[in-house]
Amino acid sequence: MKYLVGFSRIFVGIFFIISGFIKLNDPIGFAFKLEEYFGPTVLDLPFFTPYALGISIFVVVLEVLLGVFLIIGYKPKFTVWSLLLMIIFFTFLTFYSAYFDKVKDCGCFGDAMKMDPWESFGKDVILLGLILIIFFGVKYIKPFFGKFITTIISLLAFIACLGFAYHVLMHLPSIDFRPYKVGANITDNMIVPEDADKGEIEYNYTFKVNGEEKTYTTNGSYPTVDGEFLRVETNTIREPYEPPIHDFSIERDGEDFTTEILQEEHLILIVSYNLDKAEAKGLKAIKEVADQAIKNGYKVIGLTATGPEEQQLFREAYKLNFDFYFCDETALKTIVRSNPAILKLEKGTIIQKLHFNDVDELQLPEVERKPEPVALQENILYFVDENPSTKDEVAVLDSELIESVNVIKDSTKLKEMNITDANTVVKIILKKE
Repeated sequence: MKYLVGFSRIFVGIFFIISGFIKLNDPIGFAFKLEEYFGPTVLDLPFFTPYALGISIFVVVLEVLLGVFLIIGYKPKFTVWSLLLMIIFFTFLTFYSAYFDKVKDCGCFGDAMKMDPWESFGKDVILLGLILIIFFGVKYIKPFFGKFITTIISLLAFIACLGFAYHVLMHLPSIDFRPYKVGANITDNMIVPEDADKGEIEYNYTFKVNGEEKTYTTNGSYPTVDGEFLRVETNTIREPYEPPIHDFSIERDGEDFTTEILQEEHLILIVSYNLDKAEAKGLKAIKEVADQAIKNGYKVIGLTATGPEEQQLFREAYKLNFDFYFCDETALKTIVRSNPAILKLEKGTIIQKLHFNDVDELQLPEVERKPEPVALQENILYFVDENPSTKDEVAVLDSELIESVNVIKDSTKLKEMNITDANTVVKIILKKE
């Protein structure tokens, strides 16, 4: 029993330190996951949502400290009881999420390693078993050092955790596990390989045949059955391949500019998932660096999930000299843990990613500004029943008299019509009396 407790003590202690440190490296990311758990589709505890970040920091610091306490043998009874209560809670939470299919990723290891709720539940069951061994064998837990040294180590661990948490909150995670890390190419991370796994879905069709319900399973094709169709249920056998980045897009006025913008050679992205929640200090700092970037030849745009009316208000309030584009809020929260933040890209590759506290570190050497495309002036010729007309004459036509309107812009067709002095022809056919 003594050796079993000793093994469990070291294993659980190291596990909690690693798991806690990964989340401590990104407490905002863990706070976003807690908000998901507090949401109406999971635990429905909205009153906890405003305190998600505080709860996140408390939980991850406690997780690391309990791991340290367990290994060095500091206050064994307090440590073991705390571990037991924590693992019971997390085991219940992961079981609830898995059984009711509430959360797809438990967030146990942040973005470093994805685990679905059933995998996480299995992990928690194993930990629960090991912690129970420690609980019933707590008398075998002896400190490795004297009381004074043990206390000093515990205190230093506590100070180090708080200091590290403060550092990553005021800057960015020290280790970036996300597909938007510096050096990553966003376009490449959005590609689905041709040989990617397409997944497997099972379709269970239920029919009423001769007064009895019978189920026929196919891979999607509708079964040939002489009976009354009742329902169909799907069962995912194997999930299809999903690229690292699958929810990122850059849109404006309903038009997708993702490909075009990610091809920019010198691009500065100002990211704010929610302008109403953005730090005023950060927006002021971003404004200064954005102005400098524009001056030095960079294309600057903003990405936000905030609506166009609010965008305009913020542009005017902070005198921002760049346009905002729409991007999914979850994607923006994943890109960077600062609101606002700044990214420097070259043809989709992330060169720098900075918290608003660090915008003075942005490297902005002067570059050759890419000329904006010149809009082709539209030269239109109007015809009414094959007779040349003018825009004004067409504008006063009674719509009740018009049979059809044909707009021709194709250059080949225009050449066939011997039209060389216009790039658009509008042909109006009137109804016959």
